[in-house]
Amino acid sequence: MKSKLAMFLAVALAAAALGVAAGRLIRLVPSPRPPAHATLAPQLASYLGAFEPGSPPGYAAVTGFGQMAGRPPNLLGYYSGWAQPFDGAFAQTIRKHGVIPFVQIGPTHASIAAIAAGTYDEYLRAYAGRVRDFGHAVVIGFGHEMNAPWYSWGYGHTQAATFVAAWRHIVTLFRGQGAENVTWLWTIQADEPGTGPVASWWPGARYVTWVGIDGYYYRHSDTFATVFGKTITQVRSFTGKPVLLSETAVGPEAGQFAKIQDLFHGMAKYKTLGLVWFDKPQHGGLYHQDWRIEDNVQAEISFRLGVRDELAPYRPGS
Repeated sequence: MKSKLAMFLAVALAAAALGVAAGRLIRLVPSPRPPAHATLAPQLASYLGAFEPGSPPGYAAVTGFGQMAGRPPNLLGYYSGWAQPFDGAFAQTIRKHGVIPFVQIGPTHASIAAIAAGTYDEYLRAYAGRVRDFGHAVVIGFGHEMNAPWYSWGYGHTQAATFVAAWRHIVTLFRGQGAENVTWLWTIQADEPGTGPVASWWPGARYVTWVGIDGYYYRHSDTFATVFGKTITQVRSFTGKPVLLSETAVGPEAGQFAKIQDLFHGMAKYKTLGLVWFDKPQHGGLYHQDWRIEDNVQAEISFRLGVRDELAPYRPGS
């Protein structure tokens, strides 16, 4: 009898000890963070964005751009190298000014096939976690201008099917991490000689929120129809997703006053979301002109008129 009682007490004490240990273990394992949800309203002609030298980390140039335009931008674009983390601190800074971060992640030196296979998932999970923890709307593009031949992930270097697999893998992973606050911007180069068929790179409507199109006015002969019109028509043949002019500018060689007006009129006529101006000086011939407008009075006047006459008031989404 005593032996049975002793055995019972020993089992009870052991069970209690295990329960305490299990409780401690549960408290040591962090509970999963709740998903973040945020969307951007697809309001036509309501987005004004910029790429600005020095942003991140600075914000002064963005302020100057807004003063020139007569309206603060609501999108701020920047390029993020592969393995670079999401800059949550900068995102919080610009959010205080009512600006949405727009990040183009470039997979330079990364294998697109390896991305699709999950080789870089640790990095991507960490990135997605930072975006989720930010908790507000973020626009993210991956491998922009993939239908053009000048990047390692693009046309002539990577198979379109491989790129599509990588894109789908990234979007699925982010959603699995609870980063439901991402507006996924599938960004192509405006159709021109040397680019590949845009439809080949399309990952499907489930994996894309908006379509981005990059294009520039280089010459006097350039118009919205020749720079963007053909590409917009192609895109709308396979998707009705909203279109953003995700990187654009008018060079001095094109005649900035008249062609900036043409850009804004075309943006409204073709029913796009708006535009993101590449506000950076370049000095490398026709395709690398000085795209800034703050130091050109005629360009400033034209841009301000375009913003005033063609952009609608922006109403934040959820």
